[in-house]
Parts: sequence; structure tokens; C-alpha cells
Amino acid sequence: MSTRLDTRFADLAREGRAGLVTYVMAGDPDRESARSILKALPGAGADVIEFGMPFTDPMADGPAVQAAGLRSLAGGQTLKKTLEDIAWFRQGDQTTPIVLMGYYNPIYIYGVEAFLADARAAGIDGLIVVDLPPEEDDELCLPALKAGLNFIRLATPTTDDKRLPTVLNNTSGFVYYVSITGITGMATPNFDQTAQAVARIKRHTALPVAVGFGVKNADHAAAVARSADAVVVGSAIVDTVKASLDGSGKAGPRTTEAVAELVAALAAGVRGARRAAE
Repeated sequence: MSTRLDTRFADLAREGRAGLVTYVMAGDPDRESARSILKALPGAGADVIEFGMPFTDPMADGPAVQAAGLRSLAGGQTLKKTLEDIAWFRQGDQTTPIVLMGYYNPIYIYGVEAFLADARAAGIDGLIVVDLPPEEDDELCLPALKAGLNFIRLATPTTDDKRLPTVLNNTSGFVYYVSITGITGMATPNFDQTAQAVARIKRHTALPVAVGFGVKNADHAAAVARSADAVVVGSAIVDTVKASLDGSGKAGPRTTEAVAELVAALAAGVRGARRAAE
């Protein structure tokens, strides 16, 4: 069964360009503003959206995403509300792929079977759950695949050729290559090394490879887009949300506009990149 992610990456391949994957946190800085940002992303140039599930102990996230999660939780965001936000988005957009990204605990508490049914009904296309290794596929990955959702796995600079087939097993939609060793948003990737890593992963899979962690601006995005099938940007967008807040931490008059302007610049960088020879 073809998913929105499959369709989007097939379209990108026909266009001969990389895609832009944008990460935003559900409920940040408040639910209404987060919905406004979510709605604005496709028009600004996002090809795929990652929607963060706020969690109290986000071990893979840097300070920017951690702070966004805390703002969201303080505003009362829950996993149920996050799914409702996706259903709201789907009323006006049936084509943009949306991937929920986060940690297993909120899903476990919700109940896997109920969560997958509600996620599917809301219009979720895939899941990235960073703290579930392949050895735990029975917990969520296999039920998600059975429910018709893509399950996207992370590969890192320390994922060697021996480990990679295990990581790729049951992965679908795309492979998310983490371009730096560490947490989100803290360092700039070495673009030559990233290109080599993408080529190595592609020797093991026909899935698209998206590259994220450390991509901060249009130039970075263009550099990654020359070798990857998609560029993932998260912390830079979350930082833009934070910079737009007023003195009391509330959304400012340009919060959504500021995010849309950054995404448009990133999209221009991705679309302007000359693809490296395959």
C-alpha cells in the first residue's frame, strides 16, 4: 500500500530534487499558534512535516527543542490534542505527509492499539520514535506497519555496516540519517562526510535518505540537498519560534510569518541545490 510519504518522495525523484522536511513542536508556543504554523508550512515550501510530541525527558533533543517541549506541556498540550491538531490540519490538506516524532512513553501510556487507530484516523503517515531500537520492534514498529503507518528509523555516524541492516529492517518511508554525533541543533555537520554516509546507506537500501541535525540555514540545506533525498530542519525553526515571542513568552504578531519566511528560505536553498551525480 502506497503512503503519502511514498507518493511525495516519488514526486521529488521525478522532479530531480531533494525535499525539505520541517520539524515543529505540537502546542508550541501555544496550541492556536502551533496550528497556524502547521497550516503555513506547506505553502512556505515544506514537502514533509515532522510534528513533535512533547515529552518531559527528550534525551535526543538539544536545548531549543527541549524548551519548545516544555512550553508546549506548560500550555496543556497532550498526545490526544496533538492527534486532534493533525485531524484539524487534514481538513484543509490531504496531501502533505505528516510524521509524528518523539518518544515511546506517551504512546505507551496512551495505549499502542488505541494510539495507532487514532493516529491513522487523524491522518498521520509515519512515526519516528527515537528511543525504540530495532530489538523492540514488537512494541510499536510492527503494529504500526500493520496499521498502515510508515516507521522511520534513525541511522547515525556510529551505525556501521554490520549494524545498518538491523536498523534498516522494517524501516519504511525514509531513513533519517543523523549527521552529527550528539543532540539536535548543537553542531554543524561535515557535508563531505554526510555525502559519504548517504552513499553508504544507499548501498544497503532503496529507501530515500533524509539528513538532519545541525542544518541551520539555506546554505546548509543546499549543501545537504546535493547528496540527500531530503533535508530535515528542526532546531532552527524552533529557535525562530522562540525569537518571535514577547516578553511574557507568548506568541508575537509575527510568529507564524517568521517561521514561514525561514522555511521559504530553506526551501529555496534545497530547490536551488545542484544534485551530485548518482
